[in-house]
Amino acid sequence: VQLQASGGGLVQPGGSLRLSCAASGNIFSIRVMGWYRQAPGKQRELVATVTSGVGTRYADSVKGRFTISRDNAKNMVYLQMSSLEPEDTAVYFCYLGVASIGYWGQGTLVTVSS
Repeated sequence: VQLQASGGGLVQPGGSLRLSCAASGNIFSIRVMGWYRQAPGKQRELVATVTSGVGTRYADSVKGRFTISRDNAKNMVYLQMSSLEPEDTAVYFCYLGVASIGYWGQGTLVTVSS
């Protein structure tokens, strides 16, 4: 299983970005897809996930600003980020859960700065 994330970059505070993640390989019964992030000097943290039969989950810090969506037919997950803040600066990692196994993408850097 491989995950390819894209869409990161430099954006000014208040701006928007859309992250995409494509999953490929022997994928059956995807349980959860989502995004985590890791800022410099900090631990990796959950941003948002979408779980089959359950729904979405967001970190409190991004609620109302970020929206996660999933295209099951294409095995893709997206993260629409709006009203970005400097505190959102981090490497964003795509995550895929199949049964009890988790897979990580390589990460895409998001920098929010003026």
